[in-house]
Amino acid sequence: MSWDDALTEFLSYLKLERSLSKNTLDAYKLDVTKFKNFLSWNKTEVDPYDVKRESIEEFLAYLHDLKIAPHSQARILSGIKAFYKYLHYHDLIPKDPTALINSPKLTKKLPDTLEVHEIDMILEAIDLSKAEGVRNRAIIETLYSSGVRVSELVNLKKGNVNYGAGYLKITGKGDKERFAPLGTDALKYIKMYVEEIRKKVKIKKGYEDSLFLNRRGTSISRIMIFNIIKELAIKAGIKKNISPHTFRHSFATHMVEGGADLRAVQEMLGHESITTTEIYTHMDMDYLRQVIFDYHPRSNKRYLIPDNEEEDENQY
Repeated sequence: MSWDDALTEFLSYLKLERSLSKNTLDAYKLDVTKFKNFLSWNKTEVDPYDVKRESIEEFLAYLHDLKIAPHSQARILSGIKAFYKYLHYHDLIPKDPTALINSPKLTKKLPDTLEVHEIDMILEAIDLSKAEGVRNRAIIETLYSSGVRVSELVNLKKGNVNYGAGYLKITGKGDKERFAPLGTDALKYIKMYVEEIRKKVKIKKGYEDSLFLNRRGTSISRIMIFNIIKELAIKAGIKKNISPHTFRHSFATHMVEGGADLRAVQEMLGHESITTTEIYTHMDMDYLRQVIFDYHPRSNKRYLIPDNEEEDENQY
């Protein structure tokens, strides 16, 4: 069986049996194709079933030499591992050549977040006198109020909004459905957009039920939302490098810091594992220092970490 045949069967398995999204399938396909091309460039004429561990390690060294970021290396390796795990599981190869290969060591990086006042600054930067301003306000309010992914937001339908109960019905990764509450401001601006602005747009056939539209009458794109947020951040004077996902991170962080149950946040975010949600349990170290200083009976500056010394995250 050729590379193309093996890859086609692998992707069919992921789509039909694991119900993965098109974006995820495309990522897996790209990962395996990169490895296949590497073997071809190095004149390693082998079919996918004859690949040895050494070839995969050479490929990882090649990615390192190209100065590919460790996180990107790990993601590419993850796709290749999934491919060979599939082949081994279905008895197409006697041994998985990726089994003993470790992913590149990654440094733990907490997601960027916005403070509540920074989110207010972005919202205040929106010009509500313009038609697109009401739409943009509804979009930002929805991102922050529900924690949806931008890919989920652009696919929202009018029927996904329950105004009476105050929640969104979301179709997430793997076509799994979940429900996320919406705040009163989010509901207010979505309703204003739908009833006053959206009706004035000449909607193209096939997009009649799409919630957020562009001026051409089709669904708003991820890139357009990204650009809207970038422009609003500049207008608000915020220097952080933010994206639509920043609002998802901010939603989760503020919920957890406010005392929300981690399982509830996991459900609202659509995380399969609680481990993914636990990253949001981080708190600002300056705040923790101040709590100790204010409330611990034996608090003293000598017990605190000096500002000019690095903190070892492995201690916590």
